[in-house]
Amino acid sequence: QVKVVESGGGLAQPGGSLRLSCAGGSGFNLDNYAIGWFHQAPGRGRQGLACISNYDGSTHYSNSAKGRFTISRDSAKNLVYLQMNGLNPEDTGVYYCSTGLCSSVLDPSDFPSWGQGTQVTVSS
Repeated sequence: QVKVVESGGGLAQPGGSLRLSCAGGSGFNLDNYAIGWFHQAPGRGRQGLACISNYDGSTHYSNSAKGRFTISRDSAKNLVYLQMNGLNPEDTGVYYCSTGLCSSVLDPSDFPSWGQGTQVTVSS
């Protein structure tokens, strides 16, 4: 059963940074799965930000995330991170991680299982 839990959200100032974590549940090894991070702004649908492959470690980023956000794995802790730098108010919303197909398209429909997400608020 797919089980991931997001954490690390909170309040940040414009230009600030946050590190989000995606944790695998008990017996669920994230190293076996491609992981994507998605953003849902208030009143909007999910938009892909970044993903990391389980085959070769390759990564893909959306235009809005490229140069600001970094996705990475900490296999010893069964975690996938999203380091977010240079935050702006448009980054406000709920952030989700999910297992699925990692490609440059970052299509939410390629990631069929969703958890509760973690809230990020960037003040102005």
